[in-house]
Amino acid sequence: MTSLEAARELLSEFPVVDGHNDLPWALREQVRYDLDARDIAADQSAHLHTDLPRLRAGGVGAQYWSVYVRTDSPDPVAATLEQIDCVRQLLVRHPGDLRPALTAADMETARGEGRIASLMGAEGGHSIANSLGTLRGLYGLGVRYLTLTHNDNVDWADSATDEPKAGGLTAFGREVVREMNRLGMLVDLSHVAATTMRDAIDTSSAPVIFSHSSARAVCDHPRNIPDDVLERLPANGGVAMVTFVPKFVLQAAVDWTAAADENMRAHDFHPLDTTAEAMKVHRVFEERHPRPVATVSTVADHLDHMREAAGVDHLGIGGDYDGTAFTPDGLSDVSGYPNLLAELLDRGWSKADLAKLTWKNAVRVLDAAQDVARGLQATRSSSNVRIEDVDG
Repeated sequence: MTSLEAARELLSEFPVVDGHNDLPWALREQVRYDLDARDIAADQSAHLHTDLPRLRAGGVGAQYWSVYVRTDSPDPVAATLEQIDCVRQLLVRHPGDLRPALTAADMETARGEGRIASLMGAEGGHSIANSLGTLRGLYGLGVRYLTLTHNDNVDWADSATDEPKAGGLTAFGREVVREMNRLGMLVDLSHVAATTMRDAIDTSSAPVIFSHSSARAVCDHPRNIPDDVLERLPANGGVAMVTFVPKFVLQAAVDWTAAADENMRAHDFHPLDTTAEAMKVHRVFEERHPRPVATVSTVADHLDHMREAAGVDHLGIGGDYDGTAFTPDGLSDVSGYPNLLAELLDRGWSKADLAKLTWKNAVRVLDAAQDVARGLQATRSSSNVRIEDVDG
C-alpha cells in the first residue's frame, strides 16, 4: 500500500476537521449568495477551492465555515448574519452531505452517518460590535468560535497585523473571553498579536484554538504562533490548526506578498480582494515577478515543528480555502488533504498521530470547552458589562 493509499484509508475512519474555510465569503463576493450560480453539488474548480465532490475526495468530515466580514464593513453585525444565513441555506440545500453541528457529539453523529459536520466560526471581534449581547446572539445562531481580531485591531484586542494599541487584551477583552468560556464558544487566537494570545490564554478557563495559523519559528510572519505560545498549549488543552496559505508558511512568499499587496493598493484594491478584476491585477504582477511556490513539504515542516513545541495532542488543520488567492502545490483545493497525510506518513508520523491531527484533537477541544461552560453556567450568569464601563 502506498502512503497516499494509507492516508485515504485513515481518512475514511478519521476524516479531517478543518478549522477554517471562507466559502460563504466567496459566495457573497462572487454571486451575492446565488447558490444556483455556484452550486457546490457540482464541480466548481473554475471558481472555488471548495465543493462537495472535492470535500469528499479530500476526506473532510467536519468543517468550520467562516462567517467572516471585512473590518471596514459599515454594519458588520448585519453582514455576519447574512454569512450565517448563507451557511444555513447550504445546509438546507445539501442535507445528504452536510449536517448541522453544534457540539462534539453532533460531530461524531455526522461521522457515523457519513455526512460532513458543519460548524461556524466568526472571524474577527468586530462582528460583535463591542456587545456581549451580540456575542450571545451569535452563539445562539450556531457560531462556535470567535476569532478575537482579524487583520485590524478591535477596541479591546490587538491584531497581529496592526499597530499595537491595547497591549494585548483590555479589561473588556478579558470579559469577552470569560463570557465565551461561559457560553462554550471557542476562543480563536488566529490573527491576534502575540500579546493578545498570551493574555487570552492567561484569562481563559477553557482550551483555546488557532483555527488557521502556522509556526513563527519556521516562517517569520506575525500571523504565526511563537514557540512560547505553542509550548503553553499542553497546559491549556488547546489546539493549533496549521494553515496552508503560502504567505504564512514560506518565507520567500512573505516577502513576495508584501510587494504584491502594495501593488494591489496602488491599483485601489484591498489586498484580500479575490474578485475577477482584482485577480487580473494579481496575474499581471505575477507575470512580472514569479510567485514563490509552497508545497506539501512546506506545510509538513510547520507540523513537524509544532509537534516538537506543543505535542501531537495539540495540533489540527485549518486550510483557509476560499480565503486565499494562492495555495501550495499538492494542496490546491479541499481535495488535497490526503497528500499532506501521505507526506507525514513518509516522515514517520504514525496512524494514531494522524488520527489526532485530523479528527480527535478538534473534537476533544470543542467538547472540553463545552464541558467548562456547563460548570460556569451553574455558578455565573450572563455578563452585561459594557466596554465603556471597564475600558473608559
